[in-house]
Order: sequence, then structure tokens, then C-alpha cells
Amino acid sequence: MASTENQLIERLPQAARKQLLDQCEPFELTLSAELSAPGTPLSHAYFPREGFVSLVVGVDSHPSLEVGMVGREAMLGAELILGAASTPWRALVQGAGASWRIGAAALRTETATNPALLRLLQASVLVRLHQQATASACERYHTIRPRLARWLLMSQDRAGTDCFHVTHEFLALMLGVRRVGVTVAASALQDSGLISYRRGEMTVLDRQGMQAQACSCYAADKAIYTELMGVAA
Repeated sequence: MASTENQLIERLPQAARKQLLDQCEPFELTLSAELSAPGTPLSHAYFPREGFVSLVVGVDSHPSLEVGMVGREAMLGAELILGAASTPWRALVQGAGASWRIGAAALRTETATNPALLRLLQASVLVRLHQQATASACERYHTIRPRLARWLLMSQDRAGTDCFHVTHEFLALMLGVRRVGVTVAASALQDSGLISYRRGEMTVLDRQGMQAQACSCYAADKAIYTELMGVAA
């Protein structure tokens, strides 16, 4: 059976892992729950074991746009180790599952006394900065269909399943495009036999084919993670 532990926690030496988990508590990631909001002090950090969280920002009166995704490969709330008290985005649970949660003060104490944890979290922050820079260029230069394929692959990676619930309205929000654009792109992927979509249930039928359809940013994200974290995503 595949591990459902957070990958950062898995990589810690045994003593450092125990030291961290002694300060954590189990926390269920509930679909659509808001874990942080812009300008609101961060009370906790989260190590997802299953599911994933989207980081979304709003600009003026425009609809919100996803700028990042956090699953079991990372931690939500890494800004705390940089001395930040809040973030500019909302953190919304898009894939339900289990996680570990640690209080902000406890995390700061842990990183001060647990060098292995601090190194991993610093590398994880650097990965996200690179990936967010890539995402900005992707939103500007790549068309909807390859961006949609990329998003679905990223979600599949973090959900740990070929099937998950998602609507065209939500996909439009995450990609920052009109709903009709998502409908056309999803229909093309479905007509090609790569996905199945019915009443909000999305199933990836041909992962290899989807990787061929996805923009280059999907492979670039995974390469960045491998390079900076020293392990495949």
C-alpha cells in the first residue's frame, strides 16, 4: 500500500520526525474549508497527508485566480518560518483528506531546534517560489487546453486518485478564464479519450496522453521539485 504520510515528514530523520509529530495534531481537510485568508494572522501550519489545498488571490473586482497548490509534497503555512504573520492569498481545501496541524508558535520553536526540519521547509518555500513564477508565465502565454491538462494532472498527483469532483465553473475560476473556454477545452480532451466528465465527476483515463497534452510547465514544476528537494515529486 502506498504511503499516505506527508513527504516532508517522511524525509526527516527518525528523531527529528518524532520531535515534530509530538507537537502536531491530526486535522481533517474538509472540502471547501478556508484555512487562511489575506491579512488574517496564520494560527497554524498544515502538513497534508491526503488531498490538496489551492492558494487563490483576488485582484480588484476580478474573479479569484489560483496561484499555487499544496499537497502531501509540501506544507501550508511555510511563511511562518520567514517571520510572516499572514499571506496575500486564501487557502481553500479542494481535495479532502487527512493532515497534521501545528500551531504557529510551536512551528517556530521546532524550526529553531530542529535543523533538519528547517532545511526541508526552506527548500519547500524555494520550490513554491519557482513554481509560482512558472505559473505566472503559464497564465500569460499558454492556451487553455494545455493549461487545463496541467491542472488536472497536478490535482491527480495530489488527490492520489484518477477520479475527483470538479465543476467547469470551478475550473474556470482556477484557470482565470471564462467558463465557455473550459467547456471547449474539456470537451476536446474528452473527445480524445483522455478524460471522462459527467455531472462534476472528472476521471483521467489516459495519464500518458494527458502529459503529452499538458503545457511544458507541468514537467518544469516536477523538475524544479526534484532539483531543489533532491527527490522526485
